[in-house]
Amino acid sequence: MSLTGTPFLYTLIVLAVVALALPLSLWSRLRGPRALRAAARMLMLLFAQGTAVALVFVLVNNANNLYDNWADLLGTGNHVQQAANLGADGTGGIALTRLPKVRQTFRPAAGPGMRAAGGVEVTQLKGRVSGVNAEVYVWLPPQYREPAYRHHRFPVVEVLPGYPGSAKAWFGSLHAHEQLLPLMRSGQVAPFILVAPRTTLLAGVDTGCANIPGTVNADSWLSVDVPKMVTDNFRAEPAPQGWAVAGYSAGAHCAVKLAVAHPDRYRAAVSLSGYNDPIGERDSLAAQNPALRAENNPFLLLRKAPTPPRISLYLSGQPHDGYEAAVALEQIAKAPTSVHVVYLPKSAGGHNMALWRPQVIPAFRWLTLITGHTHSAIGRTTPPPPPTGTTPAQLASGTAPRAGTTRKR
Repeated sequence: MSLTGTPFLYTLIVLAVVALALPLSLWSRLRGPRALRAAARMLMLLFAQGTAVALVFVLVNNANNLYDNWADLLGTGNHVQQAANLGADGTGGIALTRLPKVRQTFRPAAGPGMRAAGGVEVTQLKGRVSGVNAEVYVWLPPQYREPAYRHHRFPVVEVLPGYPGSAKAWFGSLHAHEQLLPLMRSGQVAPFILVAPRTTLLAGVDTGCANIPGTVNADSWLSVDVPKMVTDNFRAEPAPQGWAVAGYSAGAHCAVKLAVAHPDRYRAAVSLSGYNDPIGERDSLAAQNPALRAENNPFLLLRKAPTPPRISLYLSGQPHDGYEAAVALEQIAKAPTSVHVVYLPKSAGGHNMALWRPQVIPAFRWLTLITGHTHSAIGRTTPPPPPTGTTPAQLASGTAPRAGTTRKR
């Protein structure tokens, strides 16, 4: 039975009801020795508590897409077939243009939110470069199948979850495709192809989107194998123009790191409550030694870059949860690198989906400008206290009106 499936949820609901009814109906009717009656009552209490905890866990997991399947939950999943040393650029010297086309078969994805807004498709991809074998989810914008767009190539955004997190999270929890569909139809947001690759590649650890020879080539999986599969199977714009990567929490760290490290593959990145130092996630493989930490810290990569990369970054965060890391990047960025920082007050919510969900539309409006060949720096609103009368959604999305000035870099 699937961990995130409806049958398992309904089964737990039935068991929880039974577990509550048993002690209510049998508590005073038990017969036999005193020790046996005490043991039976204890078992009924444990059964009631166990089913209640399991039901709450499943509800939280389904709402936040933390664990996609039993292997992820139990720490038995391994999606790495090999992890060769691929060098600094993550290609291992392979001429990517000479590789044969990747032809994939897609099927409708299952799970909460997967059938909404036209439906999400999924495929199992064997990465020829990275050695990763994992699923990739794809959502196509409404224009993709319209006759008027049959020769049109579409911009792409890779969307990454936090850790732990399922690749489905942008669809099942953030409802990104449902939020963006009407805006794409009205022309307010560009018709992006959304691509959600698996990021939990090894059991019990966050890969930190890093290449670690002998362990995992997560960077090459996300920035080489997945983009090649997309361009080989869909009418996608070539990299880097029209390509962006977005994430929240650990996925936000990855998004910025990938864009800074590979400006030849991505034009923009969106970070929602991200961090720069990989140690921000205690289970990150990229934080296991000082050298690896430095190689996967976008702040250090940007500061040491011999030439400022032609990328644009959208960074949102609260005090002590992404904001300081965003400002640090803004302060060292030099043209043509541009940085747009969105300050979120503590009153907007915590480090969770309720905070990030309202930010989807503002972030994609910004991406529409950036991938539309607009690379000028966008101002950051200074962080005075928010005015009265604003809603939590306005605060979380960064759209609440504020007193103060707008500063441009």
